[in-house]
Amino acid sequence: MQLLAIDPGLGGITIRARSGPVRDALLRRADPEAKRIHPAISDEALFGGLDLSATLTSGHLVQEQGLLATPGPMILAMAERAPVRLAAHLAVALDKNTGHTLIALDEGAEADEAVDAKLAERLAFHVDLSDVSLRDVSTNPPGKAGQPSTLPMGGGFTPTQGRGRLSVATELLTQITRIAADLGIDSLRAPLFTLRAAKAHAILNDRDQVAGEDVEIACALTLAHRATRIPEPAPQEPEAPPPDQTENQNTDDTLDIPDELLLDAVRALLPDNLLDRLAAQKARAGRGSGTGAARKGNRRGRPLPSRAGRLSDGARIDIISTLRAAAPWQTIRRNATGQDGLQIRPADIRVKRFEEKSDRLLIFTVDASGSAALTRLAEAKGAVELLLAQAYARRDHVALVAFRGTEAELLLPPTRSLVQTKRRLAGLPGGGGTPLAAGMITAFEQAQHAQRRGMTPTIAILTDGRANIALDGTADRKQAATDAQQVAKALRANGVDAIVIDTGNRPEPALRNLAQTLDAAYLPLPRADAQRLSQSVAIALGD
Repeated sequence: MQLLAIDPGLGGITIRARSGPVRDALLRRADPEAKRIHPAISDEALFGGLDLSATLTSGHLVQEQGLLATPGPMILAMAERAPVRLAAHLAVALDKNTGHTLIALDEGAEADEAVDAKLAERLAFHVDLSDVSLRDVSTNPPGKAGQPSTLPMGGGFTPTQGRGRLSVATELLTQITRIAADLGIDSLRAPLFTLRAAKAHAILNDRDQVAGEDVEIACALTLAHRATRIPEPAPQEPEAPPPDQTENQNTDDTLDIPDELLLDAVRALLPDNLLDRLAAQKARAGRGSGTGAARKGNRRGRPLPSRAGRLSDGARIDIISTLRAAAPWQTIRRNATGQDGLQIRPADIRVKRFEEKSDRLLIFTVDASGSAALTRLAEAKGAVELLLAQAYARRDHVALVAFRGTEAELLLPPTRSLVQTKRRLAGLPGGGGTPLAAGMITAFEQAQHAQRRGMTPTIAILTDGRANIALDGTADRKQAATDAQQVAKALRANGVDAIVIDTGNRPEPALRNLAQTLDAAYLPLPRADAQRLSQSVAIALGD
């Protein structure tokens, strides 16, 4: 919080924690005058707009200011639920660097519930309070010992004081950029944030120059949560003889900090499950939010900003927005027509818009062939049963397709009945060949039926990938692979989402290629039990 007060150009901080005393204790250190916003805030509240009542009363245009008109700190509650539109508006406001800072309160309960990535990229800091106790917050105030938890905003110190007097060598910026690259960070905002944080930390500690401690702390605070890979420790090299003291004297103010020292500072804050988290994010990339598709209409759903339109095709007029559009022109229109009263033109008409989520259909396509060993089939059944329970809790529709022998069978049409689904799944037999293409066709047919009914289908394929039965029923491994690729192309052309779960003992390259053709998430889970299998699939689906 102190660094943000010193340099608002750091953007802000993401605080991941559920509402509670720990988060409240941290927020008490924020500016008490921070403006609070929520995910459903309107554009008028953000940017301002026409004050309709004042305009009609005074007879001339009266504008009201929005929250973004005055620079200052903002607190976004339930930031993980912020729509893309709001995240984009806030990101643009932060990019202008006019003094806005944002504290994004991420209350997500699952790994896939997080702040919009584009908005989070513009916030320098991230803190996870999930495992922090109230005692830790109370006994570890920020800054130096004895230093107050909030910066004095008046008197002898101002937050912007000293920012201009600190100069940093180009070599340090190059080194920070190199450290970010070693951590797999491809955004240039990260090293710039690190540099700003180092300078702000130096000012916080009343230093006229950036010290090595400032750079280490800045790297840890701004780079650890952005890392996408864990850098390997540098190999041990034999110690060189001490250099001549006369040659080691610095003739300038540049810092000589080893890269490994900065990397160690970042490694200390890397989460233990970084690789698992990154794998889940990669599998989830491009798969949407996990719910049904958003459909815009003019009758029902979540309200969207109105737009200009005509009163036709069942459109509903937005009276307030229409009056706002017409109000600035009333004086001109009265003078032109010589008539009194409110004058509305077709260009003023604003119609209401709504957005609703369509129902989602999860089509579980399960390999019940002999190549899927008995234990693996049991794990797949257990995972599907857990996923079915989760789908039932969300009131999603589910369907079950099994393929074995020479054909595929629809064991359960789309339904919401959990009991019936479990009964069919328990009776799923095993043995025979692997007609993967036939199973995909049966799932494709169900997906097409669902799309015609206005649903959003997602196909989850659970198999070990050893397809050996072609569509014509012959035992031809090569033709079976070709048939599966052809069906995958048809699925992708029709915009059907899919996920491929490789349940074999070893990852199967053919399944990876199939997932690429489908533009689907690929999850190789060779040694996963039913619980881990279901969790991985749920994350990839965005649940």
